[in-house]
This record gives sequence, structure tokens and C-alpha cells, in this order.
Amino acid sequence: MNRRNILLGAFAALGLGSWYMTSNKSSTTVAFPDAPLPGAANAQGTNADIDTSGIQDMVMGSPDAPVEIIEYASFTCPHCATFHQTVFKQLKADYIDTGKVRFVYREVFFDRFGLWASLMARCGGEAKYFGIVDLLYGDQSKWTRAGDPAAIVEELRKIGRLSGQDTETLEACLQDGEQAQAMVAWYQKNAEADGIDSTPSFVIDGKKQPNMNYNDMKKIIDDALAG
Repeated sequence: MNRRNILLGAFAALGLGSWYMTSNKSSTTVAFPDAPLPGAANAQGTNADIDTSGIQDMVMGSPDAPVEIIEYASFTCPHCATFHQTVFKQLKADYIDTGKVRFVYREVFFDRFGLWASLMARCGGEAKYFGIVDLLYGDQSKWTRAGDPAAIVEELRKIGRLSGQDTETLEACLQDGEQAQAMVAWYQKNAEADGIDSTPSFVIDGKKQPNMNYNDMKKIIDDALAG
């Protein structure tokens, strides 16, 4: 997914609109009077005003791996889903599981739905995170096209419950405005630092790379390992 300015979503989240969630005994309904993204209730500050220290990288592979790959991706990006259903499986088998690559996944937020998906995915903790990532990308066409925002949130709840999360925990995570603000600020800071302007994008051995097929990525990794 290419954007002229990948940071527009973060700007909208931090500077515009509001969001709220109302609940009753049987369900929680998400309401969006004017919000490009959820979780940024009345946020008018800048990155410097927001504490991002509680947001951690989601990492797979050996901490001592000689090569690090950072992926920037959005859960609502079709190209990201294709990468994770094809190239990533080979990358994991050949390099991550064998201790050659430390893989870092960083979320990009183009829209409120991608942010909600991240809130739900991180709600399960590190141990469940990448399994939830697989579910989100595998069912991307289903949950992103479920209908109105409330229907999309309900599909995300289903994925969360499928991963073993209980309803009470899920609702708390989806309603955590401070966490959402911090995640958006954290994403913006990282994307600016690495010059990210499309998804999926990669930082391999310290160098930014565009989306690519497995053979091209394999060559870059092998060159880095040989160097």
C-alpha cells in the first residue's frame, strides 16, 4: 500500500476528531462521530507530549541473530497480507527459525480499523501476538469488509476470542484510549526515523528496502550474512 505521506494517518489520529465507546450488558458499541482513528480521544498534543515507553517492539527469532529485519506493515494493507501469506513463511523457515534473522514487526496505521486490530493483537501479549497476526492477515478480506465500523469491531473480537482472549480483557484493550494514542505516536516516531513511505517496507541490516519477492530478500540477507 503506497501513500504520498504515510504519516497522514498519525496526524489525523493525534490532532482531529474524537471517539467513544458505549456499553451495555450484552455488547459494546463503538461510536464514531467524526473520528479518522479510534483511541485518540481529544488528543491535541505532539509526540513529545505522549509517553510511548510502554509500547514495545514485537520480535520473533534469536536476539543474537546476525541480521535484523524490521517490517513496517498495516493490518489493512492487502500487499502486507500477501507478504505474510507467502514470503514471510519462507523467511521464517529459512532464517528466523534457524537463528539467522531477528524479525521485528512494527504496525503502521492508515485508518482506525488497523489501529483497532493492533490494540486487539497486542492485548494477547507477546506469546500470542504473531499467531494473531497470522489470523488477521489470513482473514483480512473478511474482517475489513464486514460492513460498518461496529461490524468490523465484532469481527476483530471474534479473532481475539479465537486466540484465547476473554471478552472482558478484549473490551478493556479496545477501549484503552491512552494505549491507542501511545501506539500512534510510537509508530509516527519510528516511521519518521526510518523514512517509511509505503507498506510493507523493510529495514534489513540497517538499510531501508521496498516490498519484494522471496528470492530478492534472500539475496539481501545472504549478502548481509556473508559480510
